[in-house]
Amino acid sequence: MDLLVIVGPTGVGKTQLSIVLAKEFNGEIISGDAMQFYKGMDIGTAKATKTQRDSVKHHLLDILEPNETFTVVDYQKMVREKIDNIKAKNKLPILVGGSGLYIQSIIYNYKFKGNKSKQKDELNNLSLTDLQNQLKKHNPLLYEKIDLENKRRVIRALEKTDDDIQKQVKPYYNDSLVIGLNTERNKLYERINNRVDLMIKNGLLEEVKTLYDKKINSQSVQAIGYKEFYLYFSGEITLEEAIRLVKRNSRRYAKRQLTWFRNKMNVNWFESDFTDFELTIQDVKKFIKKRS
Repeated sequence: MDLLVIVGPTGVGKTQLSIVLAKEFNGEIISGDAMQFYKGMDIGTAKATKTQRDSVKHHLLDILEPNETFTVVDYQKMVREKIDNIKAKNKLPILVGGSGLYIQSIIYNYKFKGNKSKQKDELNNLSLTDLQNQLKKHNPLLYEKIDLENKRRVIRALEKTDDDIQKQVKPYYNDSLVIGLNTERNKLYERINNRVDLMIKNGLLEEVKTLYDKKINSQSVQAIGYKEFYLYFSGEITLEEAIRLVKRNSRRYAKRQLTWFRNKMNVNWFESDFTDFELTIQDVKKFIKKRS
């Protein structure tokens, strides 16, 4: 097997599964969550703990300062190099995460064209309302689909043209396997809500306040769990409202993730049994061994 991929919505157990599989199949883990690249953003992005990282080698965690930018093109180049290096050690590369486009750019033969840095600078200088109006005019289909309150997503949508990405039907890797975790929507949403509460208990507010006090206002802090508390710290909304928005936006993001993975990738789905997650792990192990 060239590559094992684990995908699914936020809060569904991807990290826990990946640790077990890495130990079972002599693997190393590569992050497929765009916001986990940033230093100092640990709790809100649900990074693997120090104990988990000590038990299994992880790649692409904490590689950027919060004010740095990182594109899908950068990611594709870096990850493919990591995969080659891991395979050279006779180990299994395991790509894990929920950032659909990033993961898709690795497993399929995506070719990105053009230098859009100048266009990106111009778009970044526009207000969110101006960006929304441009997108509605030039790409009404995307306008109806994306999160219009997320400036980064609106800019990304405006940058898309037919020549930006060329996808060949044939996957980039000849022998890759994509495992997906999911569960009933009500269970997933309850788990997401509880997860947010736990993040706050574990220090998410303090984590965000550190970034806020450093006046970090780049792409990184537009992530869910950061942008909402920025509004709280700036006095625009109450703490209660910020928490409500984090939970709501996390649930909506999970829904978008599932839509992406179902429509754009060939995924072998497994139900996450949170009453006994070991059963889910065993089912996935059996499937991989049979597939191998």
